[in-house]
Amino acid sequence: MGSIEAVVGALRGAGCVFAEEEAEVLAGSAGSAEELAAMLARRVAGVPLEHVVGWAEFRGLRIMVDEGVFVPRRRTELLVEQGVALAAPGAVIVDLCCGSAAVATALAVELPDAEVHAADVDPAAVRCARRNLEPRGGRVHAGDLDAALPPDLRGRVDLLFANAPYVPTAEVAFMPPEARDHEPLVALDGGADGLDLHRRIAALAPGWLRPGGLLLIETSRRQAPGTAAAMVAHGMGTALTSSAELDATVVIGVSAGASRPRRSST
Repeated sequence: MGSIEAVVGALRGAGCVFAEEEAEVLAGSAGSAEELAAMLARRVAGVPLEHVVGWAEFRGLRIMVDEGVFVPRRRTELLVEQGVALAAPGAVIVDLCCGSAAVATALAVELPDAEVHAADVDPAAVRCARRNLEPRGGRVHAGDLDAALPPDLRGRVDLLFANAPYVPTAEVAFMPPEARDHEPLVALDGGADGLDLHRRIAALAPGWLRPGGLLLIETSRRQAPGTAAAMVAHGMGTALTSSAELDATVVIGVSAGASRPRRSST
């Protein structure tokens, strides 16, 4: 592969909207012209950039992302932003459906005195998450939702995070090919209305949260009322926070024993 302009041209021809930025990432990640050509060919063929180079940028960190693992989106940074704002010193934090553990890793970096746990049911995601989180002092557990968690966490979790899949089953087919063809279905399909996992997490959360502990779930603006209703059904007060810049929505549930968090938007 010759000049960076040629890389940009090939990416543009493949329909990559951010061709210039992607060309810089590819060129910076390749160790030789031959490797760059091979990486470019995979990207032009539709493999997500993050899978091609093996990492994704998230909250200023390089999060390792193996092929077949869900790629963290920038909108999910709102979960971290809220967690940093709400965490007390020494907080106990759990990240369910963690994927590559982008959320847990960012929280471990930004809240170095926190006790951070992450869990996922997908073995490939767990392997990837361990490479990201464990060097930062966190722990990664393999299993389905709370079945993965150490029993001694019951009743003492301060912040429980979930970026669980929330795409309705019928809408998965309309997702960009990068997602539906290269990311695991278990990380995308949220059931008939997209909220199956949200309901399960809302049901289990009270058993793990301390009194006044918080459940934070990423959702869509359209689905936020349903996510909130699932929390209310299990005795939690709720608030919604959103970011126009990130096009992100998070519903926050507070367990019994504390006042309702304030609604906010950024």
